[in-house]
Amino acid sequence: MISFLAALLPVAIYIFVVYKLDSFSLISVRGLLTLVFLGMLAALACYGIFLLTGKYLSEDTSDYVNPIVEEMVKAISLFWMARRKKMVFFIDSVICGAAVGGGFSILENVFYLMLGESLGFGTVLFRGLEVALIHMGCSAILAVVLMMAVRLENLHSLGQKVKAGHVLMTCLLFITSPALHVFHNSFHVNPIIQFVVVFGVMALLIVWIYQYDSDMIHQWLDTGLDQQVDLLINIREGQLGDTAAGKFLVSVKENFPPVVFFDVICYVQLYVELSVAAKSRFLMREAGIDTPLEDSAKELYLSQYAEFKSIEKRMGSSARITVSPVVRMSPADRKSLDDLLSECRSVSSV
Repeated sequence: MISFLAALLPVAIYIFVVYKLDSFSLISVRGLLTLVFLGMLAALACYGIFLLTGKYLSEDTSDYVNPIVEEMVKAISLFWMARRKKMVFFIDSVICGAAVGGGFSILENVFYLMLGESLGFGTVLFRGLEVALIHMGCSAILAVVLMMAVRLENLHSLGQKVKAGHVLMTCLLFITSPALHVFHNSFHVNPIIQFVVVFGVMALLIVWIYQYDSDMIHQWLDTGLDQQVDLLINIREGQLGDTAAGKFLVSVKENFPPVVFFDVICYVQLYVELSVAAKSRFLMREAGIDTPLEDSAKELYLSQYAEFKSIEKRMGSSARITVSPVVRMSPADRKSLDDLLSECRSVSSV
C-alpha cells in the first residue's frame, strides 16, 4: 500500500501545482478529474497495443517507438478538446495536457508495481516523480501544439494572415514532445542527472508559456474591451462613424433593406453588450472579486442572449458573414460568454 501511495503522490503534487497556475479558473475540478480518467484510459489502450507490438519489436526499437505511440494516444482526447474550443488559452492547454499525462502516469505506475519487482519507498517515489514529470510535461506540450494549430486554422478560415513564425513554433513544439519522451526512454544516463535535465526543460517551457499567456490574456481583455466599450457608446449615441467598426457597419448599410440593417445594428449591440459583460466578469475574477450577479442582471443577460440568437437566425447567413469582422466570436470570447451564461443559469429559473 505504501508503494502505491508513493507512486500516486507525485502525480497529485504536479496536478495541484499546475492547476494553481489557472488564475481564471478555466478548468473545473470535475473537468480535471475527467481528463485524468481519460489519461488512464490512454494508458490502458497503450498497454494493449504494446502487448501486440512487443511480439515484433526488439527492446531497443521499442524504446524509440513506444514513446511516440504513447504521445499520439494521449493526444486523441486533447485534439477533441482543442477542436471543440475547450482549450482557448495556453495555460488551460497546459493544465489539460498535464491532467491527461498525470492520469496516464498513475495507471502506468500501478502496472509497473503489479508486474515488476518489489521496490523500496524511495525508489518508487523517485521513479514516480520522473515518470509523472515526463508524461505530464510532454502531454502539456502536445496540448499547446494542438491549441495553436486550431487557432491558426481559425485565423486562416477568417481570411487573416497566418504568420510563418507561429507555424514554425507549432511544428517545433510538435516535434519536441515525442523527442523528449524518446530521450527519456532511450538514453539511460544517471537518473538524477536525467531528472534534473527533464525538470529544467519542462519548468522553463511552462514558465515561458505562462508569461506569454498572461500577456495574451491581458491584451485580449484590455485592448478588446476598450474597443468594444467605445463601439457600444457610439451605437447608443447613433454615431457609428466615430470607430473603425462603426465605419465598417456604415459602409455596408446600402447592402441591406432598412429592416434588415436595423436587425444588424441590434445584433451587433447585443453582441458587444454580452461580450463586455463576459470580459468584465473575467477581470473581476482576476482581481479576486467574485461578487454574485443580481437576479435582475442574470435575467437581463439571458434575455439578451436569447434575443441575440433569435436575430442571428432571422438575419440569415449572408448578413452574418457580412458583419463577421465585427461580430467575431473567437474561442476566448466564446469561452467567457459560456461561463457568463452558465453562471446565470445555475442560479436562475429562466
